[in-house]
Amino acid sequence: MVAEAKDSNISKLELCSLPGGPHTFELAMKFCYGMNFEITAANVAHLRCAAEYLEMTEDYREENLISRTETYLNEFVVQSLEKSVEVLSTCELLPPIAELVEIPNRCIEAISINACKEQLVSGLSHLDCNSESTELKSNCLEWWVEDLSVLRIDYYERVIRAMGTAGVRLDSIVASLMHYAQMSLNGIEKCQIWNPARMKPSPSMEENHQSIIVETLVSLMPTDKSSSIPLSFLFGMLRMAIMLDAAIACRLELERRIAFRLEMVLLDDLLIPSVRSGDSLFDVDTVHRILVNFLQRVEEEEENEDCGYESEGIGSPGHGSLLKVGRLIDSYLSEIAPDPYLNLQKFIAMIEILPDYARVIDDGLYRAIDIYLKAHPMLAEHECKKLCKLIDCQKLSQEACNHAAQNDRLPVQMTVQVLYSEQLRLKNALSGGSGDGFLSQRISSGIPSAAMSPRDNYASLRRENRELKLEISRMRVRLSELEKEQMYMKQGMIDKSGNGKTFFTSLSKGIGRIGIFSGPGGGRQQKSGRKSRGSEGKTGRSRRHSMS
Repeated sequence: MVAEAKDSNISKLELCSLPGGPHTFELAMKFCYGMNFEITAANVAHLRCAAEYLEMTEDYREENLISRTETYLNEFVVQSLEKSVEVLSTCELLPPIAELVEIPNRCIEAISINACKEQLVSGLSHLDCNSESTELKSNCLEWWVEDLSVLRIDYYERVIRAMGTAGVRLDSIVASLMHYAQMSLNGIEKCQIWNPARMKPSPSMEENHQSIIVETLVSLMPTDKSSSIPLSFLFGMLRMAIMLDAAIACRLELERRIAFRLEMVLLDDLLIPSVRSGDSLFDVDTVHRILVNFLQRVEEEEENEDCGYESEGIGSPGHGSLLKVGRLIDSYLSEIAPDPYLNLQKFIAMIEILPDYARVIDDGLYRAIDIYLKAHPMLAEHECKKLCKLIDCQKLSQEACNHAAQNDRLPVQMTVQVLYSEQLRLKNALSGGSGDGFLSQRISSGIPSAAMSPRDNYASLRRENRELKLEISRMRVRLSELEKEQMYMKQGMIDKSGNGKTFFTSLSKGIGRIGIFSGPGGGRQQKSGRKSRGSEGKTGRSRRHSMS
């Protein structure tokens, strides 16, 4: 540079963009003048880039600075996972010349290879962890997790993708993703409540950076269905994605993953705060999309079974999952119903999206609608009617019918319908009907027609089978209610008889005395006994009527 300078009397040179800055230049000059200093993992990347910048090649001296730093990289850095991570983290502040000499690529490759080697070596300890405590197993899985959390997100992404290609276990990758999120997103598990101060018209640079982190971590999640990502982590990431206004594709991917295991979700997880001003307190739209994804998955599973002409049993996982989700959504509706800002159309959409066979009884739905009517007293009469039409009165339990018959918030038509269905139920119970006619009607309607194609016949039979299973579940509920009522009636008879003597005990003793002393005249007493039993049935009927 001095020789090429135009001014022969130059006394000052400026080295622009020297990698590592003045401190690295000082070390390079010490090397030139033979002064001792130590090459470490903290300075080797800076020295290698500075040597490349200063053209310190073998053409000017044997074992020049480029050669010395390359020797350290090959003999010490790439052989150690910890040193590779440390050197890679120092490359974050270096100019593009670091990529030119391929320091990041070599470190990333070394990290993935060493992780696989360590995984094979520690295979026996992982097997031992299967029989030990959860804490020990966690320690076995997270031996390199803390080291990777210091990397910048772009380097971290490259490392995780390299690990996936090299064959690192998916559970270890998931553990790393969770730890990185907790460290870089300031504790993702604490993001349970929306903080309005975070929502600004223009997000800050820090929020943009965190949004990039969320989107990157979601893209790195394993696609293999065998990898079990905790639902709490998925919901935490979804809350962060909503708060930081991450890309739509990122949020949809999280919703899809949650929908795949919706039957295992807890109610508190679904209570996602809304971030839009003037909207309801909870993000109902997100839960609605999750539910749509879940129902699409159920339909796809049924179509796959249709191709094999296999019918599902009553206890099949698909039907059981749908019933669990039905109960979960009813509980969710009860939680969001008191929100005074909840739109009626959104509330109705959440109810209507579930198919009829997802609810065995409508008690949970009735409770949610009753809460909504109580929290929104200004609803018009036609809106109340529209909402109450969603309740199937024949699917209400005895307790729910009793409550509905005395509920002033319900429209008159709804109350009349509840009383009518209760009368039909009482009539069937007193006449000994058990719904066999309904079942026979369902079965007869499910006979395939010769004019239909085999696939249409099978789809029709599947629908009838599903309705029959739902009716069987309802009958079980009705049977348990009748058993409870019978127990209550017997208990009432015991209380009325007094002195610890039941009605049937006193009746049998009376008949015994008549038979011993009266001889043939006992027939009239037996008739009287039948009359007593008739009055007993009458009492039972009147009691049932009064309860309804």
